[in-house]
Amino acid sequence: MKHFLTFIILSLIIVSCKNNTTETNVNSLESEEVKELAYASFGDKIEADNAIEARLMADTYKELVVGDSISTKMIAKVEEVCQAKGCWMKLDLGNDEQVMVKFKDYGFFMPKNIAGKEVIVNGKAFVSEVSIEEQRHYAKDAGKSDNEIAAITEVKRTYTFEADGVLLKEE
Repeated sequence: MKHFLTFIILSLIIVSCKNNTTETNVNSLESEEVKELAYASFGDKIEADNAIEARLMADTYKELVVGDSISTKMIAKVEEVCQAKGCWMKLDLGNDEQVMVKFKDYGFFMPKNIAGKEVIVNGKAFVSEVSIEEQRHYAKDAGKSDNEIAAITEVKRTYTFEADGVLLKEE
């Protein structure tokens, strides 16, 4: 009877050890999946789902006129960020087109070193006309030369986005 009781106890110990190993493997897999989908959040809390690809958003911008706006969420690659304080960024729409992203009520700023990284922006997309003075201000923030700044002489029709929240994909 002693041997039978010892056998049962050892069997339970072995079975319980195997279950812990399995749980550890599952937990480590879940951690890897979360790592792949990790985002740094700026501004209002937003979710990463249902974002429109930048190239599709470019088609939407072509249909807008000055004064139109739409609420949307877009995923795109950062091309440029304000080097003064991170108060704006330009996103690639494809086909040599960009969208200027500003942040609602200057409520938050982006890191200055995120060019080339992917972001999801949530907010309002619209077409605007940017004055010569404002274009020169952005050029100065971007570190352009005095000659490049002086070459800005016309009002420019631009694609604009006012973001209330941004997710920056972490690598």
